[in-house]
Amino acid sequence: MGSKSKILIVGGSGYVGQIMVEASAKAGHPTYVLLRDSTLSNHSKSHVINNFKTLGVHFISGDLHDHESLVKAIKEVEVVISTVGHNHVADQLKLISAIKEAGHVKRFLPSEFGNDVDRVHGIEPVKSAIFAPKAQIRRALEASGIPYTIVSSNFLDGWFLPSLAQPEPSTPHVPPRDKFVIIGDGNPKAIFNKEEDVGNYTIRAVDDPRTLNKILYVRPPNNIYSLNDLVTLWENKIGKTLQKIYVPEAQVLKQIPEAEYPVNMRLSLFYSTFVKGDHTNFDIEPSFGVEATELYPDVKYTTVDQYLDKFV
Repeated sequence: MGSKSKILIVGGSGYVGQIMVEASAKAGHPTYVLLRDSTLSNHSKSHVINNFKTLGVHFISGDLHDHESLVKAIKEVEVVISTVGHNHVADQLKLISAIKEAGHVKRFLPSEFGNDVDRVHGIEPVKSAIFAPKAQIRRALEASGIPYTIVSSNFLDGWFLPSLAQPEPSTPHVPPRDKFVIIGDGNPKAIFNKEEDVGNYTIRAVDDPRTLNKILYVRPPNNIYSLNDLVTLWENKIGKTLQKIYVPEAQVLKQIPEAEYPVNMRLSLFYSTFVKGDHTNFDIEPSFGVEATELYPDVKYTTVDQYLDKFV
């Protein structure tokens, strides 16, 4: 490998963004973060900013909605990674426009970090809120001719494992110890990944010709679990049998429009995952995708089993 690419991370102060910035800097890439002036002066973000400074990260003042500042920032780097939240996914059209104008970017990684949105059985509200905007960005990116890599990491541990993928998590989010709700028959398998592992795999991919214009799937073999598998693992850890409450598909479909936000969003996402099996019901074909643990077997990832130990 030659010198490591300069990476710009858009949305770097957010949940996934912070992890991506740290992974990039620790891997030795010159790392740049696009930040609004208001973020730099925001007291609640001071710990994030200070951590970035410790890592040697470069700050670039700019805004997703300011085309001139975007182009200027992009001209400083070779790779752009977007980690914007789902409410801003459609705004990445502005990022694509700026990358095209800059003209030299050798890889763009849009903000996905979830299901493969081209291979889902999406229903409302998650279809319009998350899946459709991400698919729109994919089509715009393909049409633009910008070199890309899309990261499909499925479920991030921090969002779903503390509650053991329950439709209505408790507060604070901790795994259940009495009853366990199972969407559908509990057999379709989902994929869970620790955020830091996703960051490490993503950064490994940015200069890898094998991931160019491909989907990078993060499918660690030890992190593929059905709901039935998950509850069995948890029962074995705590030495207790939980009451299982199965919710048939027809009942799930009835509950979704009746539920309040965010439970309706979570239920519709779980319908895709745990009823339709959208994480694992297709094979990764070389024509469109590659698998992270096969490309980078030296990366040590955290297993679901290990992650849940801290809740015992």
